Amino acid sequence: MREMEFKMEREGLVKPGDKITVSEGVLPSSWYYTIEPAIAMSANYGNRERLSVREGVVTQVRTDESGYTVVAEFDE
Repeated sequence: MREMEFKMEREGLVKPGDKITVSEGVLPSSWYYTIEPAIAMSANYGNRERLSVREGVVTQVRTDESGYTVVAEFDE
């Protein structure tokens, strides 16, 4: 299992136990992931850290000073 964090701006878009699908975005030297449909976005990841699957499950949603953090697990 691989755990990843995503930044979410609005409350209540996903909850623990929800199945999610992510899309991969490409930058010049890294990749990022978006929970579809544009719910939350990950940090940038290097080539060795690329995600090999596109479906996961939300394990928790945390509130922090900058909004919400979605933690999801991927079977990889």
